[in-house]
Amino acid sequence: MSNGELYTILTNKKAKGKKGSIIAMIKGTKSEDVIKILQKIPVNKRNKVKEITLDMAGSMVLIAKTSFPKASLVTDRFHVQKLATEAVQEIRIKYRWEALDNENEAIEDSKNKGVIYKPEILINGDTIKQLLARSRFLLYKHYSKWTETQKERASILFEYYPDIEKAYKLSQKLSYIYQNTKEKNVALTKLARWYNEVDKANFKSFNTISRTIQIHYRTILNYFNNRSTNASAESFNAKIKAFRAQFRGVRDIPFFLFRLTKIFA
Repeated sequence: MSNGELYTILTNKKAKGKKGSIIAMIKGTKSEDVIKILQKIPVNKRNKVKEITLDMAGSMVLIAKTSFPKASLVTDRFHVQKLATEAVQEIRIKYRWEALDNENEAIEDSKNKGVIYKPEILINGDTIKQLLARSRFLLYKHYSKWTETQKERASILFEYYPDIEKAYKLSQKLSYIYQNTKEKNVALTKLARWYNEVDKANFKSFNTISRTIQIHYRTILNYFNNRSTNASAESFNAKIKAFRAQFRGVRDIPFFLFRLTKIFA
């Protein structure tokens, strides 16, 4: 199995508190190929599927609707939250490139003047460029999980770049809706308020997320019925990648798949 080969892995969610099990591993991700395999399962059994968690890819939606017509579709919460965290990082990266350009210009200017360039050193010992680079991981985390060093760095970052603070808070508010809301109607109201905050912030990346959520809002809200996620499938995918990395790719694919089913199924 080379790094470029893709497989569609379907898992079955067992009883609460127990791990899911693999029900199919299909080579490729083309919807027609996956549907063809799934339709080999008797229709009366496929109609017993009540709920499917999936990402927002159109091919996955088509597979689910075609193969399991009576199932309720649930957009995985972590894929939605990932969009928000990536939007925060996009803003941080934009400012980092600006800081790099400013530093390069300052270095060239110092050379032309025949003086030694001395970058601004912040109170925590970072330069502006280092501040933006080293803030990457803290922006993924909830502020309650920051270390003391990260708290200090975040305070400086938000003072210099209030847009990053505003984007970070928008991302955290979206996570808060998922973590602290149990009823679908309440979630819909909170998401509507979140949309308003996004509109006021006027960040292009967050406006894109807002539109994406509005398009998929029905399946996103279905999460609040049973709070189902794709965690088992994502965990299994990570295990496969780690297992494959040990061998730097796999030549004997059938044997590799046999080992996967024996170890993880």
